[in-house]
Amino acid sequence: MTQEELNKVLELHQKWLNGIKTGKKADLSGADLSEANLFGANLSGANLTRADLSRAYLSGADLSRANLSKTD
Repeated sequence: MTQEELNKVLELHQKWLNGIKTGKKADLSGADLSEANLFGANLSGANLTRADLSRAYLSGADLSRANLSKTD
């Protein structure tokens, strides 16, 4: 997944968190997010099952209530 694609998912997820109808809960299950920049990202409640977060930059990221089952 490119950073641009990830940014779009994060944008839609933020709208979903804010209750905006055009938003969409982030489903990053199985995504290759290795080395992704997730600095300050709000992924609260997102699906990250089986995602690869190795070497991802997660400083300040909110992963509360996210599904991290079998995530690397």
